[in-house]
Amino acid sequence: MPLNCSSLVFRVPYFLGQTRITNTKKLTSTTYVGSCFPTHRKKTHQNKSFHIVSQLKFNQNYSSSSVMEDQRNILLSSPGPEKYSKELDVAVRAVQMACSLCQKVQDNLISKTNSTVHSKDDNSPVTVADWSVQATVSWILSESFGCRNVSILAEEDVQSLSTAVATGLLDAVVKTVNDCLTEAPYFGLKGPETPLGSSDVLEAISRCNSMGGPTGRFWALDPVDGTLGFVRGDQYAVALALIEDGEVVLGVLGCPNYPMKKEWLSYHHRYHRIISKLTPPTSESWDKGCVIYARKGSGEAWMQPLNQKNRLLAWPNSAIPVRVSSIDNPALATFCEPVEKSNSSHSFTAGLAHSVGLRKQPLRVYSMVKYAAIARGDAEIFMKFARTGYKEKIWDHAAGVIIIQEAGGVVTDAGGSPLDFSKGIFLEGLDRGIIACAGAKLHEKIIRAVDASWNSSSL
Repeated sequence: MPLNCSSLVFRVPYFLGQTRITNTKKLTSTTYVGSCFPTHRKKTHQNKSFHIVSQLKFNQNYSSSSVMEDQRNILLSSPGPEKYSKELDVAVRAVQMACSLCQKVQDNLISKTNSTVHSKDDNSPVTVADWSVQATVSWILSESFGCRNVSILAEEDVQSLSTAVATGLLDAVVKTVNDCLTEAPYFGLKGPETPLGSSDVLEAISRCNSMGGPTGRFWALDPVDGTLGFVRGDQYAVALALIEDGEVVLGVLGCPNYPMKKEWLSYHHRYHRIISKLTPPTSESWDKGCVIYARKGSGEAWMQPLNQKNRLLAWPNSAIPVRVSSIDNPALATFCEPVEKSNSSHSFTAGLAHSVGLRKQPLRVYSMVKYAAIARGDAEIFMKFARTGYKEKIWDHAAGVIIIQEAGGVVTDAGGSPLDFSKGIFLEGLDRGIIACAGAKLHEKIIRAVDASWNSSSL
């Protein structure tokens, strides 16, 4: 039997370069100066330094222990501002907020009703969370960089929300978005001065109308990747990537149900829900998800836990570097594949795994969590071979690809060519399928096995 990942929950706010938090009941005059990367910089940069200061003021409603945990002055070594540092700052914060939003909606879906689940034209599910995350991230990016400077390619459109019969659904989305944005100060962001109205939310969603392409800059967003896993209370991801002139330059993956510790992967998400009700989460507990991110050319990928409710994170102490596994023996390697059979051939990957010498059971995971698993060393191989007629979309892969690459892994199509994100919405010219590996040796073995087996497949 394949090993299906468990669902594990938690939240964390983040850091934003030169952001002042105002208009909050519990916080006044909070300033953050810094970058997404923690203190352990390379030695070549130690001759240059600047201060990261996080001075938090609380009213009497905030506990003294929270003050002691969150009030810090941190001196960091850094070469100064790096390319895309502000973009990565904002992206991580936005994904953190989106994960918080999704957790609340998912809890409601599991415990109450599925009335907020709808079907798209291709019969795939879409929820209030999909539209709400898209509106929230769109609003944050536009406020941070200016509407004219932001182009977003995203999965959901605004048409089904704009009809008269969707009034109740739109109201639910508007409420969810506003509830999320009121917590913006906890994530180092400034929320709206007044709640957004229906027209504001529709505008934010409709602003995600980029078609991508080979020139210019745009963001690729999948608000809830793995919606089927989401509605079942299982794994899903919030994926955001920045693409410039056809190249992915940064990626952020929010995985609200993916545990920080590998040991908890074998526990079914239903068991998690029972335990989480019996034991309150702590900073060391397994009851949390994670956010993983990377910037092109840095040679680094980082992971941080999601934030507990109504808590601030004294950046940068919570982030840890992640690296792909060093395993290159197929007999010891774990491979991932999609849960759904509709857009991936399990029979072909099973035969391929056998021919290569993979002996472990597959780790079947919803969404781009598969990319996260490889980036942090929980698995070594991800293979996806779509059935005839299925076209891969760039938002399903962009963030995950850059994270694995910067963590030391390899991602190509089945012919060994890099994935092309310059052709618009789809990964055009994809040779047969997608192969992601922890190292070049495993990758080469998979490529050779595909070439030897392909002609006998029915794909």
